[in-house]
Amino acid sequence: MKLTKNALAAMFDHTYLKADASTKEMKKLCDEARSIGTAMVAVNSCQSKLCKELLKDTDIHVGAAISFPLGQTTLAVKLFETEDAIQNGADEIDYVINQTELKNGNWDYIKTEMEQITALCHKYNVLCKVIFENCYLTKDEIRKLSEIALEVKPDYIKTSTGFGTGGATLEDVKLMKSVVGDAVKVKAAGGIRDWKTCKAMIEAGAERIGTSSSLKILEEFTNEYSD
Repeated sequence: MKLTKNALAAMFDHTYLKADASTKEMKKLCDEARSIGTAMVAVNSCQSKLCKELLKDTDIHVGAAISFPLGQTTLAVKLFETEDAIQNGADEIDYVINQTELKNGNWDYIKTEMEQITALCHKYNVLCKVIFENCYLTKDEIRKLSEIALEVKPDYIKTSTGFGTGGATLEDVKLMKSVVGDAVKVKAAGGIRDWKTCKAMIEAGAERIGTSSSLKILEEFTNEYSD
C-alpha cells in the first residue's frame, strides 16, 4: 500500500463522542488532531462551536453527529439540529438514519430524509455523511440503502456509530463500495483501533476512517514502514 503518514492521518475522523465529554477532552481532541493533521474531529453537535474555535487556525474540519447515536428523531428535528450545528461551525455532518422507518419498509421516508439533509448540507457547502448502523441491518437492507445513496448522492455513507452492537466489517465496506462505486465515498467507523484493521478497511474501499485511536494507528503505521 503506497500511503504516506500524512495521507493516512488526513483520512481520520478523530473521534470523541462520549456523553461525559468535557471542555478539557475537547481541547485534547483538537490538539491531537492538529498535531497529526486529521481530516476532522467528530463530536456531538453541541461541541461544534467550541471545536471550531479551537481549530480556527487550521484546515481541520469540525464534524457534528446528528440524531446520535440512535437516529430516532423526526426529520424536522434532524434538520433543525443539522442547521444549528452548521451555524455553530460544523463543516461536516454525520447523521443517523431512522431505523424504525427502515424496518417498517418505508423506503420513501428514508430517501426523503437523506435528500433533505443532504440538500441542507450542500446548501452551505458542508459534507454530508449518512450513518447506516449496519449491525442492525440485513445485507439486503445495506444494499438498498446504498442504492438510495447512489441516487441521492450524499458525500459519504458510513458503516456505524460505534455505539451499536457491532462496528465496521470488511464485508459491509465491500458491499457498500460495490454499490456506490466512486459516486459516493465510504466511511468505516466502529471498532477500528489498530493499523491492521485500518489498513484492511482502506483496502476494502473506505476513504475515511472514524476512530478514537488515530494516534495509535499512526504510530503502528510508522513503525511498520520505518527503515
